Parts: sequence; structure tokens; C-alpha cells
Amino acid sequence: QVQLVESGGGLVQPGGSLRLSCAASGVSGTIFRDWRMDWYRQAPGKQRELVASSINGSSYYAESVKGRFTMPRDNAKMMVYLQMASLKPEDTAVYYCNRSPPLSSWGQGTQVIVSS
Repeated sequence: QVQLVESGGGLVQPGGSLRLSCAASGVSGTIFRDWRMDWYRQAPGKQRELVASSINGSSYYAESVKGRFTMPRDNAKMMVYLQMASLKPEDTAVYYCNRSPPLSSWGQGTQVIVSS
């Protein structure tokens, strides 16, 4: 069974940085390598939104995070990351990773709180 586990969230001050990690298991590296992987976030009272995607060396970023977030991935380790910098209070959310098309079962996410 494929599982995606997010980690790395926490409390950070505005302007700070944080790196989130997403570990995949239950799938071979060969298959994982070809997956488009996505990072989503869901703020309180809001719908889940796509933040970043990565496939075959190409990345997509939502306008709200472009220039501040990057999405490195290590296919050999079956890991994707979300490197976040210049964090703003509006980045506060639970962050999730998933493939595209998404697995039916989402991970627990990792909470990011940006506050002074």
C-alpha cells in the first residue's frame, strides 16, 4: 500500500524559513520517479489549494508562493521537499503532499504556523 508521510512543520516567525519533507513508501523508485508530486495546503476555513508541483525536472508554483518556495525532490530516496522562505502569516496552513492524480488516502499533513 502506497503511503505518503509529511513532516517538518512547526512554528516560525514571519520572514523565516522551513523545509517540509514528504516520504513515499510502498512503491518502487522507478515508478515514483515518474510521478508528478504535488504539495497542497489548507488554511483554517479555506479549501485545500495546490501550492507546488514537480515532475521530470519541471516545477510549478502558485503565484502566492512563487519566488519564495521551491520543491526539490530526491527520487532515489523517494522524497519530495518544500523549501519555504520569506514566510508570511498567510502561509499558515496544514501542508500535504500527494501524487497526481491524487491517492484516495491523504496523509495527516504537517502544520505550519507563521506568527510572531
